[in-house]
Parts: sequence; structure tokens; C-alpha cells
Amino acid sequence: MARIILMLCITLTINSCNQKKGISSIHQENWENRTIDFTLNDSLMSGNTYLSVYSQIYSQSEHRTQNLTATVSMRNINLTDTVYVFKATYFDTHGKEIRFYLKKPIFLAPMETAEIVIDEVDKEGGTGANFLFGWKVKKNANEPYFEAVMISTSGQQGLSFTTQGRRIY
Repeated sequence: MARIILMLCITLTINSCNQKKGISSIHQENWENRTIDFTLNDSLMSGNTYLSVYSQIYSQSEHRTQNLTATVSMRNINLTDTVYVFKATYFDTHGKEIRFYLKKPIFLAPMETAEIVIDEVDKEGGTGANFLFGWKVKKNANEPYFEAVMISTSGQQGLSFTTQGRRIY
């Protein structure tokens, strides 16, 4: 019996060491291909978009929270024009900057989407987390569309909802 318990403990230890404990991710290999090295042209129209993101929500009372996975989508809704995103900053409930996602500006080809995933174990953002995006487009082109999908599953129960970005000045 002691051998079985010892083997079970060893197996559990090995499996727990092999699991990645990421907190946030972008598809690095895909993003490296999106970076641009030139200074963005002044003839482009600039804008900023605010997006609310929930890494946690209250459940049953203000003293109990449910963690969520958030998928943040940056979408180019133009059929022919490229969109340039030069800032993607993540803030917590109190307005403190948590992390910056872009070292260099990226481009989104027409009708392309890039994503940032905030893992369920990442509680840093809290119940009032948000993003601020900076972007540039050609004059008369559509602004990029920013959206977040939050989800959590536990057993047979699931919870999901979305938020949409809002241009700020």
C-alpha cells in the first residue's frame, strides 16, 4: 500500500512540473512576422481604443470571485487597407499598467485578426481590467475593431460574454 501511495505521489509531482503556468500569451512566432521597422507615416490617421477586459468577476457575493480566460481580438475590418497597431497596454482594476504587449508596431493585413490571451490563472487584472490600444490607418479607412471574449468552464457549467472596444480621444 505504501508503494502505491509513493508511486502516486511521484506521478503527481512529475505531471505538475510538466504543466506550463503561463499568465498571458501572444502567438510569438506569428507576431514576429507582423512587426514593422519603419516609422509610421504622418499621413496616417491616429486613434486610441479602450477595451474592458475581465480576468475575474464576482460570484455569489463581493467576497468571492470567478477567474476567466480572456481572448482579446484586434481586427482589421478593411477589405483593402492595412491597419497598424503600435500600442497594446494592459491595466488592472486600479489603473496600474500591468504589461505592454508590443515592442514594435505591428500590421494587420486586410480582414486579419491578431489575438492576446489572458490565461485563467492570471488574476492581476482583477474585476476591472482594461486595455488601451494605439493604432494608425489611412484616411478614409475603417478603424480597427477591438473585442474581448471572456470564458470560464467548471464541470458542466460554462460562462461566457463579450466586450467591444470604444474609441477615445
